[in-house]
Amino acid sequence: MNTVAAPTVAMTVAEALVAYLRAQHIETDEGSGSGSAPLFGCAFAIFGHGNVTCFSEALRAHQDVLPVWRGQNEQSMALAAVAYAKAHQRRRIGLAIASVGPGALNMVTAAGVAHTNRLPLLLLAGDSHVGRLPDPVLQQVEHFNDPTLSVNDAFKPVVRYWDRIVTPSQLLQTLPQAISTLLDPETCGPVFLGLPQDVQGQRYDFPAAFFEKRIHRIARPEPEARSMAELAQALRQARRPIIIAGGGVHYAQATAALAQFASQHGIPVVETIAGRATLLQSHPLNAGPIGVTGSDSANQMAAEADLVLAIGTRLQDFSTGSWSVFRNPHMRLASINVGRHDATKHLALAVRADAGAALTALSQPLKGWQADAAWGALCATRAAAWKAQVQARTSVGHDAVEGVAKKAVSYAQVVGAVNRAMQAGDTVITAAGGLPAELNMNWQSPQLAHFDIDFGFSCMGYEVAAGWGVKLAHPQSESIVLVGDGSYLMQNVDLYSTVLTGHKIICVVCDNAGFAVIDKLQRNVGHSSFNNLLQDCSTARAPGTALPRVDFVQHAQALGASASRVDTLAGLEQALLKARQSANSVVIVVDIDASQWSHCECWWDVGLPEITRNATQAQAVDAWNTGRAQQRHGI
Repeated sequence: MNTVAAPTVAMTVAEALVAYLRAQHIETDEGSGSGSAPLFGCAFAIFGHGNVTCFSEALRAHQDVLPVWRGQNEQSMALAAVAYAKAHQRRRIGLAIASVGPGALNMVTAAGVAHTNRLPLLLLAGDSHVGRLPDPVLQQVEHFNDPTLSVNDAFKPVVRYWDRIVTPSQLLQTLPQAISTLLDPETCGPVFLGLPQDVQGQRYDFPAAFFEKRIHRIARPEPEARSMAELAQALRQARRPIIIAGGGVHYAQATAALAQFASQHGIPVVETIAGRATLLQSHPLNAGPIGVTGSDSANQMAAEADLVLAIGTRLQDFSTGSWSVFRNPHMRLASINVGRHDATKHLALAVRADAGAALTALSQPLKGWQADAAWGALCATRAAAWKAQVQARTSVGHDAVEGVAKKAVSYAQVVGAVNRAMQAGDTVITAAGGLPAELNMNWQSPQLAHFDIDFGFSCMGYEVAAGWGVKLAHPQSESIVLVGDGSYLMQNVDLYSTVLTGHKIICVVCDNAGFAVIDKLQRNVGHSSFNNLLQDCSTARAPGTALPRVDFVQHAQALGASASRVDTLAGLEQALLKARQSANSVVIVVDIDASQWSHCECWWDVGLPEITRNATQAQAVDAWNTGRAQQRHGI
């Protein structure tokens, strides 16, 4: 019998990898299949000897579909790719490309951000020669007992899928698995591929079909009928149920289903940090953000709830108050999640399903049932009290009182000014220091989504890079970054990248002269200020010399951005308005009063010493132990 061989195409490993990525598309009109877009919408690369000779040329040939942007640091490039994926709610993906050695290692932190936050990220890094003839090559870390190890093995704890391409045919198996990992809502997270220098240029006859256009869709697993019946029965028996909305509601495209379900059945909703803006703040059943950096209204609802339905959340300690916010001894936990690991936490009644599919299905066995109307009314009353608190924190206050000495602007006032300046499509971004708490506690969501706090990994240095990634995802809208002076100093170089590539961001640098939120924690537990605020750092400066401060305005201008300093809330609001008119990236620097902090009643399990050395420490430990009495052991 005569057979015709399937057509093949000769390519190098680098060429084949890029061609395959180019061929992957994602549905843009979910369910109808009427449209698609490239799955990989952007790439960030710094080239070196480990990737420039083969991989750079392969990328250059596909700029029409997979544009490559040059960053200034591999970590921040990868962070920009993480934020890009989050802005697209995991439906489009960025990739970060590094050379060998330190360039690769720089991306490990970004992998941790993506892994913790369940976000897709493709990381490609050069690697040492498989053939080993030139060993040790430039930037190779040698392991005397295992020559197969390289710095790329350091990615294994912080990625969902890891492989090293040691022969061309590997791509035929590993690339589909990598794409599956990135798109599966349960396994979604970073993928790493190591690309040895000598293998990148190797020739292979790949099947032509391997490079045909493929349109992917995100799986939306349906719940089991039995699970729905058990959950419906639990809800019907509850007198005071609440819903905890997590980031999975966004990723499941389930915000409309959540609003409809909550309204139909009268169940109050509280939001995690990742789940912020799953409901509009104006929704009568939105009780506000829950947890340590949340609202008294949400925490009060959680304290009394007898059934907690967690949807699309991993129940991080800042959301649960280290499992102290649930005070009802008869409280039962239920969980809707696509992932087994998250769904089954704390002995929950687990429903493994897509959030939208589950909420839609759950309404059928709950038909005609509503929670007690008084419970919903209590939610509205408490939410109104929290909103009044926010209004007081974010208003002009002392800043406008004639004849009163001006103080520095507070974090809350900055948040309020940005909140008022937002327009449809704009995204606000922050990550570490005092700003995540202040933003979460005080933000009043005027639109769904478009809210990015990395508080899964709480990565200092995420902010500016993330602003770049969000702008790539939503080029027609403003990307507004809130960053403290500490985080800004840690990672600011891609402010220049936004100028270089023409992706304008607005960056508000809140300068409180140090790591003020950690200083606050240090003092709150009875310790003395040490090594956090600039004034408390060890120094070899001559006694009596002035404290050196960074001129952030000049620094931003040196990176090519427009910049100004403001010292009043009114000045900040005017600067934000002016920044919107600029075509260039804008930095607004504002001095922050490090003594003014927003507050809510919630305990947090942060380790304290069992031996105290003074009365202040002893008092702090006693207060901590009092809060610990509310901590649940299991569920």
